[in-house]
Amino acid sequence: MSEANDYAARLAGHRAALAQATAAPAEHEAVPVTAESGDGHVRVTLGADGRVEYIEVSPKGFREGSDFIAEHVRLALNAALDRRAAMVGTEERVPDLAAVDASLAEVQDGAVPRFGAMSDSITQVLSKLNGNR
Repeated sequence: MSEANDYAARLAGHRAALAQATAAPAEHEAVPVTAESGDGHVRVTLGADGRVEYIEVSPKGFREGSDFIAEHVRLALNAALDRRAAMVGTEERVPDLAAVDASLAEVQDGAVPRFGAMSDSITQVLSKLNGNR
């Protein structure tokens, strides 16, 4: 039964570490990012969640026309996305840690008792085999 307890303890430890990682701010936690283009006439700000929070176009930018605005919004947005990717250290999607924790909870709630029962059965079989010798 000690193997089952060891397994359960390790799984509980991993879940505790996961909970701490989700609760504490990460060292490279994303913050809002602003980038500009067109000599500063177009600015794009991404929120901490990576979504566009604000687009600002100066009056001079409006005088340049819609093609100017569209091109420089694209350039500023791409620059902001690049900065944010560098800030969080990866371009890969960050996994949903709450979903991972929920999956681990299901494993812990379902597998640990079954593992304990299997361990008990194996112990009983070995005991009978040793008793028959």
